[in-house]
Amino acid sequence: MPEYEQVRSHLLEMLEDLNSRLNNITDEVKHGNEPLSANFAEQVVEMENNEVLDALGNATRLEIEKIKHAIIKMDKGEYGLCQVCGEAISPERLAVIPFSNMCIKCANQAEGH
Repeated sequence: MPEYEQVRSHLLEMLEDLNSRLNNITDEVKHGNEPLSANFAEQVVEMENNEVLDALGNATRLEIEKIKHAIIKMDKGEYGLCQVCGEAISPERLAVIPFSNMCIKCANQAEGH
């Protein structure tokens, strides 16, 4: 779909950035697998850092999957359609969240608003 070529390009750039970020997080976690410091206070900080890195890694992986799914939907000609109601997702919403799979109405209902 030619009207989404810029969006596709943006999604691919986002995907590249997220993969790079995930690689950096993975490298940091690998260093976090080294033996803990002998100092208890430092151990606490190291464990908290590992928890933060783990959460960031999980969030990054989730965003990567959403972007990949959006690209697949583009390839199938289904991009920009709400997965719940089938209506078109507004261009404004797609501009802010290019991997959005729900229109604002359905997203609000899903979040309980």
